[in-house]
Amino acid sequence: MRILFSIFILLSISACSNNQSPADSLSNNQVKYLTVLHTNDNHGRFWHNEKGEYGMAARKTLIDELRNDAKQQGHAVLLLSGGDINTGIPESDLQFAEPDFKGMSLIGYDAMALGNHEFDNPLDILKKQQQWANFPLLSANIFDKKTGKNAFQAYKIFNKQGLKIAVVGLTTTDTAKIGNPQYIGGLEFKEPVAVTKALVENIKAQYQPDITIAVTHMGHFVDANYGINAPGDVTLARLLPSNTLDMIIGGHSQEPICMAGENINDDDFRPGKACKPDQQNGTWIMQAHEWGKYVGKAEFKLENGQLTLLDYKLLPVNLYIHEQQADGTTKPVLANEYITPNPELEAFLAEYQAKGAKQIEGKIGFVDAKLEGDRNKVRFEQTNLARVIIQAQMNTVGADFGVISGGGIRDSITAGEVSYKDILKVHPFKNRITYMDWKGQELWDYLEIVTSFPPDAGAYLQYHKLSFIRDNGELKQVRINGEPLNVEQTYRMSINSYNASGGDGYPILVDRKGYVSTDETDAQALKRFFEANSPVKVAEFSPK
Repeated sequence: MRILFSIFILLSISACSNNQSPADSLSNNQVKYLTVLHTNDNHGRFWHNEKGEYGMAARKTLIDELRNDAKQQGHAVLLLSGGDINTGIPESDLQFAEPDFKGMSLIGYDAMALGNHEFDNPLDILKKQQQWANFPLLSANIFDKKTGKNAFQAYKIFNKQGLKIAVVGLTTTDTAKIGNPQYIGGLEFKEPVAVTKALVENIKAQYQPDITIAVTHMGHFVDANYGINAPGDVTLARLLPSNTLDMIIGGHSQEPICMAGENINDDDFRPGKACKPDQQNGTWIMQAHEWGKYVGKAEFKLENGQLTLLDYKLLPVNLYIHEQQADGTTKPVLANEYITPNPELEAFLAEYQAKGAKQIEGKIGFVDAKLEGDRNKVRFEQTNLARVIIQAQMNTVGADFGVISGGGIRDSITAGEVSYKDILKVHPFKNRITYMDWKGQELWDYLEIVTSFPPDAGAYLQYHKLSFIRDNGELKQVRINGEPLNVEQTYRMSINSYNASGGDGYPILVDRKGYVSTDETDAQALKRFFEANSPVKVAEFSPK
């Protein structure tokens, strides 16, 4: 057995956890070691990108090496995922993440947390994904409204190398707000603190685990500053009794958790640099950014009932960094030695990649400048892409104006030729185009609500052929197509089925008189718009 004291001293990341007693399953005078490997927020990235970065085949090579090395040192090994396997890359989305879940099974994951994007499809698709995975998809705080029972497996007990390890799954309660109401209407997402406290107490009484882990999809918010989001991992650790959890392996906020000090994020972290995870109330909190860019590796020692973190690393998977050159230019170089993709897994996934690529091949149009869909824009300000999207949906249903939440726009479209893949990256959710015929006064009442959603939120309102002023929280000067809103007139509004069903907290329209749903999806509408209107001139959709 090997203990990396030099790294331990360098990183100063040791801590103790007093959750053992003489009656526990591991004798106090025994010394045991555990290596926890983890990833999160895969979002369809089973295949490497165009630069050869990340990808599951290279991830398997790295994980196999880490697992074998740990076992040779006498360590138990656990491989966990913080969830959100679905949604992000069309080649995966069109196949309902089948290559991703099967790829994870071949890599050898032990368990994952259910993320909010696991509910982007109907629940029968999630059941298929559970069958594709040879590991449990965990969430202890999602309940069936009809039965009041857990809707999914809540936890898993592992026995590895003489260690008894309890792993509890948790999902952000924001899923109830940002998930598709048509798919999650029968589910209740309960606050995780009380659920975890009661469940862990029962687990410890029944199983006497040596180590207790929460694998979560709730997000890490430095110093618990979660803003408009649901509380995340830091809040969970602080509100639970001290040392309820030895560690939290997380996801959702899609960041490398690397701390420069107590409650201070290390903003200078880059691939290949040292990383110190967060610690709150006796609980280590870890997250490995997103997309399989890194594999997190934590080495622990359990001795005399004390759990000590010996070493922690975020290991990049064929990531490039830009290295400064003598002439002032930068050159992309690998942050680590090249990881050769596992040939068997690469061949297995290549068939899915080819199948997905065939479904989206070919150009459908042209745009003369960038259409802005970046997350840090569409959730904060009006953008030209939002207006193109809304115009496409208005054309589909003959609407006077249209709205969409900023969170429903998932990517930008760059200048030049536009492919179907570009469309599907913008619209991965397969929402249907719907419309609502409003009487003027009812429309005013609706706009009172949706125009109040703040920036920095998925609910932030994007709109087209509509204008208004909000003055001290009051809605004023509403105009449709440049004309003042007439409370006696009828107006047609386009909106997607997600927002019409109450997604992102929008008022529910599906049961109201005047609401109609079509069979056309948002992606189909945008595709047809480019086919009919290319070259699309961005200046015509510039927000004013």
